[in-house]
Amino acid sequence: MLQNFLCYTCKEYVEDLAKVPKAFLQEANVRLIVIGQSSYHHIKPFCSLTGYTHEMYVDPQREIYKTLGMKRGESNNVSARSPHVKSTTLLGSIRSMWRAMTGPAFDFQGDPAQQGGALILGPGNEVHFLHLDKNRLDHVPINTVLQLAGVKTVNFTNKPQIIDI
Repeated sequence: MLQNFLCYTCKEYVEDLAKVPKAFLQEANVRLIVIGQSSYHHIKPFCSLTGYTHEMYVDPQREIYKTLGMKRGESNNVSARSPHVKSTTLLGSIRSMWRAMTGPAFDFQGDPAQQGGALILGPGNEVHFLHLDKNRLDHVPINTVLQLAGVKTVNFTNKPQIIDI
């Protein structure tokens, strides 16, 4: 679940989610779903921007966020930084503001204080894993979620992998 569609850390996280091959998900019988908290009309531009082709939904009233206990506001006591965020805070913030100002409507696309998170749900309504982000850099590594869901992991770096023989 995303903080919002303009958040640079969310954008960069979803750019990496876009790299998860559909074949890996199908092989494990898993669906990858991103939920944002803005209007549905932001889905298509965000997917075009990030290259994300998996399922995406919106929860403009933030009902799912509230039900899962996702917090508003940021806690600075988390020292870990998401391995999926490439931009510095300053550059990322400038890019987010620029996208907001140059978009079709000056729209912050959700509550900027709302934090997101990650969960593994199902089969049925059983929650197997839940991570509530404490701040915008507190994303759980995608490969951690993939492993917990029984999906093959992905090389998110552009570096070639070294295979020991």
